[in-house]
Amino acid sequence: MLNVQALACGYGRRTVLENLSFTLEVGELLCLLGPNGVGKTTLFKTLLGLLPPRGGEIRLDGRPIRDWSRRRFARLVGYVPQAHTPPFPFQVEDVVAMGRTAHGSLFSGPSQDDRKVAAEALETLGITTLAKASYTEISGGERQLVLIARALAQQPCILVMDEPTSNLDYGNQLKVMAHVRRIADTGRMGVILTTHHPDHALLHASRVLALDREKHWRIGRTTEVVSEDYLRRTYGVETEIHDIRRRDGRLARLCVPTATAWAP
Repeated sequence: MLNVQALACGYGRRTVLENLSFTLEVGELLCLLGPNGVGKTTLFKTLLGLLPPRGGEIRLDGRPIRDWSRRRFARLVGYVPQAHTPPFPFQVEDVVAMGRTAHGSLFSGPSQDDRKVAAEALETLGITTLAKASYTEISGGERQLVLIARALAQQPCILVMDEPTSNLDYGNQLKVMAHVRRIADTGRMGVILTTHHPDHALLHASRVLALDREKHWRIGRTTEVVSEDYLRRTYGVETEIHDIRRRDGRLARLCVPTATAWAP
């Protein structure tokens, strides 16, 4: 669905990433790992068409994204930012219905069908009870779920998520990541998200695209890419990665910091 070939991206005359290639199919959850300042946001802006590629090509459904109109592109690619605070206290159901903008005329309000799609997105995420609440008065975790619902209402094929768990407490991080995994599992869209937490990739990702401090990259299964050596070189900490058996019998892989990870 999304095909990135030998991509170079950056600002002005500065190239941040180069020769980057990967694919994303519907039903996949691709986690982008890497420290601050290595180009994750620049890559997302390039994928979203906000920055022109400095080299290589991005294809969506077999066609270069430069050939897509912005309106058609918005129907196929959804975006969930880290945080969002609107200037007006819209009701949650209205914020979610804004995801239908690309499917209507420029100056029309949401139709009954649009409202139905928005309601289904709220139900999918289990937040129907928030429909009439003011978006500015709900919790950070609830607000993040509303942003995801807005993107679902857009009904894209590709969902781009910029650190969807940033600034969330532990419980809301677990809830958001579980919802994201279920969204990918429906098989209706592919998801690419950035995260600073290796466990998010280990527990939920289909594949990982890992960047290090030298801006080298590697893509593959989590068991191949997320290693103790990668975390040591990239974040400068000592960790141990262990397989554990859950109470339901399934195996899970987790990253545990060693006692020396925080030693002076």
